[in-house]
Amino acid sequence: MANPTSPSLTAAISSLSFHPTLEAALHIFNNDLPSAHFLVRHMQAPPAYERMLLHAILHRIEGDYDNARAWYKNVADSEVFTIVWDGEEAARDLIGQAETLVKNGEGSKQESEKESLREIKAVVDYCRVRFGEEEVRNAIGAWVKPGEDHRKMGEEMVTGGKGVQAILRQDLQIEEKQ
Repeated sequence: MANPTSPSLTAAISSLSFHPTLEAALHIFNNDLPSAHFLVRHMQAPPAYERMLLHAILHRIEGDYDNARAWYKNVADSEVFTIVWDGEEAARDLIGQAETLVKNGEGSKQESEKESLREIKAVVDYCRVRFGEEEVRNAIGAWVKPGEDHRKMGEEMVTGGKGVQAILRQDLQIEEKQ
C-alpha cells in the first residue's frame, strides 16, 4: 500500500474538523488510503452514497479493481454518481484503464490520472455543497449503520465462502491439484 504523499498532512487534515466525508476525500487526495479507509468503512451503506463512491475510488487506487467495480455498481443509480459520471460504463472504463496500466503497462498514465482527479474533484464539490465547509463538532450523524442485508453480505464474504478469501482458497486448491 502506498504511503501518504505528505505524512504531515494526515494530522492537519484530521484537525480541520470537516464533515468526515470531506475528510476522507482529502485523505484520498493525500494518498493516505488507511486514514480514508478507516472513515469510509463507517459510512458504507445507503443513504451515504457519496461515501460509498469514495470507497469505490479508494479501492480503485489500491488496485482492488473487483471491489471497486462492486462499489461503483452499488452507487450507480445515486444522485452523486450521476453528477460525477455519464453512466456506469464510463466509471468502469476508468477502472479498466487503471487495471490495464498497472498489470500490462499499457495505456496513458497521464490520462488515467487526469480522469481520476476529475472524478475526486467532482465528488468533493458535491460534498462541499451537501455538507458545507463549516467545522463539524459532532460527526455522529455521518456514521451509517449497515442494514441487515449489508451485514449478511459482509459476513458471507468473510466466513461464508463468497468473498475474496474464497476465491483465493479456490485458486490455491487448483494450484495444489496441478
